[in-house]
Amino acid sequence: MAHIRGEKPGANRHDAGQTAKDRDAYANLILLCPTHHTLIDKPENETVFSVNLLLNMKLQHNQDVENRFKTKVYADKKDVAKTIHPLLVQNHAVFQSYGPQSEIARKNPESDAHAIWLSMRLSTIVPNNRRIVELISKNAGLFSAEEQKTLAAFEVHATGYEKWVNDETSYEGVVRFPASFATLIQDLAA
Repeated sequence: MAHIRGEKPGANRHDAGQTAKDRDAYANLILLCPTHHTLIDKPENETVFSVNLLLNMKLQHNQDVENRFKTKVYADKKDVAKTIHPLLVQNHAVFQSYGPQSEIARKNPESDAHAIWLSMRLSTIVPNNRRIVELISKNAGLFSAEEQKTLAAFEVHATGYEKWVNDETSYEGVVRFPASFATLIQDLAA
């Protein structure tokens, strides 16, 4: 967390007219990695990282994050599938590379594959599944009744999978990934 207008007198971009309350308010704060926090606070960089530049960076980042959470309603189910397909490909790549049956896990059970697998389930597969479920939900009307059964099977899988990852249920409670879903999405995305 960094202050856009410096916290103390002598700090980069300090505004003596700013109240203490305003200084620590959300509008004057920006999240930065430690490297960039140090960089923007170096005295020689004060003119490079102006208040306006930092405010614009924060605004752009906030808009980017907000846009990521908006789920588009499409006019064609092929477009929905083209959005879902890369997420499925990424999930499959993680599973193939680090999952319990991956080559690295089979060759050396003592490898870091299991730790990576646990991490990637949380950081990649679960968020991708959530995104897919949201896309399905917002665009379900584009799909036929038969296709909706396949979509529902994926939703059941994704919900159970996330509960398992979060230790809310045993693995036996997870409905297997429906191959018919992958086929549907791949065929429509082609």
